[in-house]
Amino acid sequence: MKIIMQEAREQFFSYLAKEKLKFTSQRALIFDVFWNVEEHVSPEELYGMVKEKDSSIGQATVYRTLKLLSESKIAREVDFGDGVTRYEPYFGQSHHDHLICKECGKSVEVLDERIEKLQEELASRHGYTLNGHSMYLYGKCGECSRK
Repeated sequence: MKIIMQEAREQFFSYLAKEKLKFTSQRALIFDVFWNVEEHVSPEELYGMVKEKDSSIGQATVYRTLKLLSESKIAREVDFGDGVTRYEPYFGQSHHDHLICKECGKSVEVLDERIEKLQEELASRHGYTLNGHSMYLYGKCGECSRK
């Protein structure tokens, strides 16, 4: 995972250079905190984590850096249908879809080759060539169903 993190950092650095932006120590810290988060994270949650490490970093800096991480294909936005934009690492990660509990907000990352094949067949049937997709399945998790 360290090698992938280093490659992601280099891609982010290259993207910033291309945009004539600097790879600052604040952006480096935000990158590191984001990359090491285990769950999908909202900008507010990430800001809280970053602030614990460096209280001088402002919320706007975190938001702008997350936008840059997304534009550089290091992160991607995920929408669980609750009005909160979250982010997850994208660089070097395998494709997956999401199951989301509408009761508690729990999410599970899933990959099913049969569904992937069906999506490709569906696109082909309509004359499309897929170059990406997102799938979110909403329902109630087992724990919430037992309540």
